[in-house]
Amino acid sequence: MTRIGTWNLAGRWSGLHRDFLLLLNCDVLLLTEVRRDADLPGYERHLCENDMARRRAWTGVFSRRPLHPRSDPHAASAMVDVDGVKYCSSILPWKGAGKRSFWPGERHADWTAYTIDALRRELHGPVVWGGDFNHALEGREWSGSIAGRAHVHALTRELGLQAPTTHLPHRIDGLLSIDHIAIPRTWRVLEASRHDATRLSDHDGYSVSVSR
Repeated sequence: MTRIGTWNLAGRWSGLHRDFLLLLNCDVLLLTEVRRDADLPGYERHLCENDMARRRAWTGVFSRRPLHPRSDPHAASAMVDVDGVKYCSSILPWKGAGKRSFWPGERHADWTAYTIDALRRELHGPVVWGGDFNHALEGREWSGSIAGRAHVHALTRELGLQAPTTHLPHRIDGLLSIDHIAIPRTWRVLEASRHDATRLSDHDGYSVSVSR
């Protein structure tokens, strides 16, 4: 069994954040908005090169097993190899993100399309892709856009991935999660859960247990 988690730390770090992550008991963590001083005992880590704010990396991957860092597939993504599988943690653009050099175009859908195209060039072979997608994968869309969601679905189809987090709830009643873990369709999902992180972050944590 392999257990994979994702959490947006909102750029915060303390002993409580460390304990929350350790209690998730994950083999691999796909983290977003990660402070540069965040460290977990028993885990190797790799953070993307770019910061979204001072001393705050866009994304990072933490693993109990030895990890082999790879070049960032996009400015807001980090990627590693663990036991022959690529693990990629991403932040996708949200509606209010604004145009950036690595999110070019005039509309949210343009920013998302550019990001997905960058990831498409690098994500191949066995892949686990997760992080803060800023899109619900079905139902009401409030953080991203319906056109952006279509680009996300296109990449998961091409990579042969399933997202067991699709139907998990957001912290806000009536909404579905925008934080996701997408795994190969050939893997069997044993469990998918949301973990309340109130007072630690504006996002809850999510985990998926799989049999490979």
